Amino acid sequence: MKLPMMASSLILGIGLMGASVAQAEQGAEQKQAEQPVKQASTSVAAAQSKTTPIFYGTDGALPFSKAVRAGNTLYLSGELGMKDGKLVEGGVKKETEQALDNINKTLLSYGYQSSDLVKCMVMLTDMEDFPEFNEGYKAKLAKPYPVRSAFAVADLALGAKVEIECMAVK
Repeated sequence: MKLPMMASSLILGIGLMGASVAQAEQGAEQKQAEQPVKQASTSVAAAQSKTTPIFYGTDGALPFSKAVRAGNTLYLSGELGMKDGKLVEGGVKKETEQALDNINKTLLSYGYQSSDLVKCMVMLTDMEDFPEFNEGYKAKLAKPYPVRSAFAVADLALGAKVEIECMAVK
């Protein structure tokens, strides 16, 4: 006989708790309805947000952003060794140096610098070029180097031999 009595007490307790939760939710909705509606924030306020991602360089012809800032982290799109609208000549070392110059320019334009880099991902069309890539990489970055991954890929846009994508944190 005690078991059914305990079960009915438990059900009664849960029912009362459910009723009080519903009352609390109704009260919260009423308070929210009574508060004035806030106007949408301006782009300046959004740019200063610590939590809302900010997309930079979205006005280009291609469907991606140049960079995105979320909090203190700046995520950069991959960079090729392009200068004046064409791929630089001189092999993987020169492409690497130009890609890193492009990355540095992007970092500076959004208030970061190369010493803020924490992670780089490298795509090479030929892993035989890895030593030459490292020469160009060391020529443009200083210790402590960001962490890095390197991947072999079949092809890159515009016939490039290397593409570098990075993240920076202030």
